[in-house]
Amino acid sequence: MRIDLLLVTLVLSMTLPSSAEGQADPVAERVRAVLDRTPLFDGHNDLPWAIRNAPAPMDVAAYGLEGRAEGHTDIPRLLQGRVGAQFWSVYIPFTPTNEGAARMQLEQIDLMKEIIERYPQHFQLATSASGVETAFGAGRIASLLGMEGGHAIENSLGALRAFFRQGVRYMTLTHGTTIDWADSGTGLPIHNGLSPFGMEVVREMNRLGMLVDLSHTSPATMHDALDVSEAPVIFSHSSARGVTDHPRNVPDDVLRRLPENGGVVMITFVPGFVSSAIGEYGTREQAARVRFQASGAPAAEVERQVAEWRRQNPAPAATMDDVIAHIEHVKAVAGVDHVGIGGDFDGITSVPRGLEDVTTYPALLEELARRGWTDQELAALAGENVLRAMREAERTAARLQRERGPSLATIEALDGASR
Repeated sequence: MRIDLLLVTLVLSMTLPSSAEGQADPVAERVRAVLDRTPLFDGHNDLPWAIRNAPAPMDVAAYGLEGRAEGHTDIPRLLQGRVGAQFWSVYIPFTPTNEGAARMQLEQIDLMKEIIERYPQHFQLATSASGVETAFGAGRIASLLGMEGGHAIENSLGALRAFFRQGVRYMTLTHGTTIDWADSGTGLPIHNGLSPFGMEVVREMNRLGMLVDLSHTSPATMHDALDVSEAPVIFSHSSARGVTDHPRNVPDDVLRRLPENGGVVMITFVPGFVSSAIGEYGTREQAARVRFQASGAPAAEVERQVAEWRRQNPAPAATMDDVIAHIEHVKAVAGVDHVGIGGDFDGITSVPRGLEDVTTYPALLEELARRGWTDQELAALAGENVLRAMREAERTAARLQRERGPSLATIEALDGASR
């Protein structure tokens, strides 16, 4: 038996809730059995960015992952949460000039690889579905790299290929801002989706075997990517717009296209994305701020009044139930084969009640089991869906590499010299 799994099993055996007959909770036992054979595969964790911005910036040893670290993630909690595979986000921020983006991207990749190399008994770099299974079978957390934001390639397909060689296995086409070749869901739409060069980026990602991640993109970009992509896409950390009308969520017309594509929406835990009440609260708070500003009061007085308004009007909290509503909506619209989990831990400042950190994944699966999810459905959500998407992307890449070589296209040639 895997050593880490044995240790976690012993801990859980002492803490599992018991029935009136003194037996272990059968639901918890079911979930434990599912996670014994299926890696719990999370789509997005921002630990590298948290370490970059820690009091000792970029110092992996000082961050203290073997103990109780700041934030939502450390090794003991990953083990307790039964995490079997993780796409670690090697995020870098967008800047208007984008100067130095590739350099910073390499630094974040280097930082995550240092984490993996420093703790080889717990982490193992994976670059394929079979690599995930090998790491999981060895009792380690399969660790994959996901780039968050296509601005990092600086409009270069050669840079895209270089990042793939560094181990990157998904790229989120945009982050919070529209870039030169793709519209963001929270940025100014200027391309009506993907530009011609953006479509070529998707084609080259398919040829490489790099997953196209559509979190953060606009609906038009989502549809263009689905039109172009020959491999399954993913949404590494998004939820359902049919439940919460937020621009970071996936509309139903996109969800309905996923069965044909084979893609997966990995439901995020970001409170504002999963709770309509939080969005409505934000709208009321902004209206109050506008009223205070209209009085002509100094900025400091406006902030005092806003703080008092918040004291009198406490913000609502998101809950596990909110997250489950999104999971079940995607299951209902796209099917159970197209939903996964992408918590966004260490990329968020607040969390839903019941999903406070990486220890809570089993509790989420247990609640779904109590609501009637079968073991097969739980396994699909936990990791089998994204593993299937990876395998299909790898098969597509093998075929495309037989059919064509690396793309030599440039943004100037495809989108015009003004680019």
